Amino acid sequence: MIVDVDATSPVPPYEQLRVQIATLVASGVLKPGDQLPTIRQLAGDLGLAAGTVARAYAELDAVGILDSRGRRGTFVSSPGVRPARMSATERARRLAEAADAFAMAVRQLGADPQIAIEQAAAAMSRH
Repeated sequence: MIVDVDATSPVPPYEQLRVQIATLVASGVLKPGDQLPTIRQLAGDLGLAAGTVARAYAELDAVGILDSRGRRGTFVSSPGVRPARMSATERARRLAEAADAFAMAVRQLGADPQIAIEQAAAAMSRH
């Protein structure tokens, strides 16, 4: 699995990891049933705290992208096998958090906000 965390980014490391794994799944690079590295292994590979990786995995598990099976490991979920277990309040909180991270990245890039919104809309239609 190819993921990278930018320590200088304003986006928290767990969020960078969560987004990258979700993208790998959505793009088909990671397929249903694929096993992910253990929390300890991925944390060591990336130089992160195990809790950071655990949070990313837990959030992806909560929305049904990953399936954590305790000591057996963490796997990419099969579509439709497990519905998301997220409340509307939690979904709204995470959406606001993602929007803040997006806005901060757009500002740091010095990009035109309208072009950034158009790019986000295009990405949404691809996924």
